[in-house]
This record gives sequence, C-alpha cells and structure tokens, in this order.
Amino acid sequence: MRLTESFMLAFQNIRTAKFRAFLTMLGIIIGISSVMVIIGLGNGMENYMTDMFQSMGTNTLTVTLTGRGTSRELSVDDLEQIVAENSTFLQELSPTVTFHGTVKVGKETLDSTSVTGVGERYFDIKSYELEQGRSLRYSDMANRTQVCVVGNYIDEVWYGGRSVGQSIRIGGTVFTIVGVLEQELDTMDEGGTDDAVYIPYTTAARRSGLGTVSSFLVTITSEDLADSATEVLENALYQRLRSEDAYLVISLAQILDIMKEMINVMITILAVIAAISLVVGGVGIMNIMLVSVSERTREIGIRKALGAKERYILTQFVIEAAVISALGGIIGIAFGYALSSVATVAIEALLQVNMAVTPTLYSISLAFGASAAIGIIFGFLPARKAAILNPIDALRYD
Repeated sequence: MRLTESFMLAFQNIRTAKFRAFLTMLGIIIGISSVMVIIGLGNGMENYMTDMFQSMGTNTLTVTLTGRGTSRELSVDDLEQIVAENSTFLQELSPTVTFHGTVKVGKETLDSTSVTGVGERYFDIKSYELEQGRSLRYSDMANRTQVCVVGNYIDEVWYGGRSVGQSIRIGGTVFTIVGVLEQELDTMDEGGTDDAVYIPYTTAARRSGLGTVSSFLVTITSEDLADSATEVLENALYQRLRSEDAYLVISLAQILDIMKEMINVMITILAVIAAISLVVGGVGIMNIMLVSVSERTREIGIRKALGAKERYILTQFVIEAAVISALGGIIGIAFGYALSSVATVAIEALLQVNMAVTPTLYSISLAFGASAAIGIIFGFLPARKAAILNPIDALRYD
C-alpha cells in the first residue's frame, strides 16, 4: 500500500467519526495553544524589557564612588583621563549629582519634580533632544552658573510652552531656564521622565554641600563590548583607588542579559508544565486508536487474508494516529494565534503596558513537530496490536 492511500484512508476514517476525532484532538489543541501563548508571552516580556532598558541606556555604565576602603580620591578629570585612555571601549562621560531641594514656580511647589546635576554631554548620552533654547555648556560647569534645562512637562504645564528665559527656584536659589527638552514619553505625567530639571553638576555639587562628585555615566562604544568595557573600567579604577570596595560599576546591558536568562528559565518551566497536556492528548489518541482497532478487527482480518502484510497494517494505523495529532496541532496553532492576540489586548487594557504576545516561527515549528511526533509515538502500540492480529481470529471476531 502506498503512503498516499494510507493518508486517504486516514482522512476517510476521521470523516466518518468527526466528533470523536475532534475530542481526541482536544488535548493536543489545548497543549499546543498553551505552549504557544506561554512562549509568546516570554518573547513579549523580553522585547518589552529590552525596549525599556534601551530607553534607559544599555550602552552606558554607571560608576559610583563609595569611598570605602581607601583614602584616595578620584576627580572628574581623573575619570575623563580613564575614558580617553580606553577609547576602544569607553566613549563619553557625564558626572551626575542628585540634588535634593524644593522646586518652586512662583508660589507653587513642585513636589514630584526631580533635579539632577549633569555634565554638558549628558543629553547626548541619554539621546535627549532639545525643543527650545540651548543645552548646558562646558562654561556653565566651569563657572557654576545658575541655569537649567527643563523637561517638556514643566514647560507645558507651568509655563504654557514659553519657559525659556523664565525663572525657577531650586533649593531657594533662582535658576534661569535656558532650554526645554523634547517630550520623551507618549503621555506626560507628574513625576515622569518629562517632569525633570537639569542643572550643571558643579552647581549641584556646591549647592548640595557635597563638593565632590561620586556618580558618573559612561557610554561604551558597543553593547557587545559591555563585559569588556566593564572589566577595563574596573581595572582602571582599581589602579587609582587600590580598593575594590571604593567603587561600583553597573552595566545595564549585563543586567538586561541576566533578566533575559531569568525570563527564559521561567518560560521554559511554564512551557514544560503546559506541555503535559500534550502527553494527555497522546494518551487520548492511543485510547481512541485501540478502540478503532477493536472496531475494525474484521476489516483487518479481511485485508490480511487478501495478502496485506503486517507492515502495511502498521503503517496505516500509525499514519492515522499521526494525521489526527497533526490536525490537532494545526488547529492548536490557529487557536494559539487567536489567544495571543486576545492576551495582547488584555495586557494593554489591564496593565496599561504596550507588550505584544508574539509566538515565534520556532515555537510554531516545535509545536507542530511535537504534535505529529506524539501521534506517531502514542499510535504505535495500537498499530502494532492491529498488525499482529491473527487473520483467522480477526475474521471470526464479532
């Protein structure tokens, strides 16, 4: 018997018992769609986290000087020299100083507005674009000028879009607004990225009473070199400070890789749990094929009496089981796509997060291959039972 005839007989037998075949496929359908949605959810989470970390700057290293374990100091010029000496890995540098001071516009206090002291290259490092006015300059750092650049939220809400040249009071000191940044987020909220003020780091260090800068933002030449850049920077800092406790270097790219690994482990565990239903579906296929063998015992006896060999009978029943499982896999893939779309809409509506549940071609291929393999594996025992039937006993079967 040719394979095409076996496939035709398989489809014919499925058509004669459509409802029973569908119930047999149900375990496969649920298992395949569950695995697809879980893997798609993992891909969505990974893409969302990648976008979120990239917006924060995965090409940057954050350096914090703790001062522990050493009496040595590291100035901004020292760190500038380290960056210049390792230009293969390190690119730009900006000191950062968190300034804790009350922000006032007129008599109104802006409780949620953040104030950060930054260098003249900070906006390039963060890929912030100016909408109005100018950026902070080196002369502002050198002269500790009382000027600032504000986020779009402050410009629109408190100044009606005309903040350049206006005054804002920070920590009791009047600053002149010289620039406005473009809107960063789709929606501007109080306390968000656009609700921020940036002043020269030298001014922030003096006004905060620290006098020194202990935090820096350093860009790397490539995200692929994040590990090497971190190692180079740590070695250079150790050469100057002679204590590993005196500094801390954090790479967002490395943190992102760790987070991705954690997500992949979690998704793999959930996918394995969901795949248990595939085994249940396989047991259902084996059960229904055993029933089919019992129902078609006389047919098998007649075919063997007419000269059909055991391998032909075996092939026919294995193919029939594989077809049932594969059809269940195809339906499961379609159902998985539909569930993924529903899950995407539900996540956006309930969590207000723009995260798409996206099954990959790999997960679809894996799902279909698994469904067909399950049909073959769990269909072999009933097929073997049919193949070894004694034709005389089969013909006498009632």
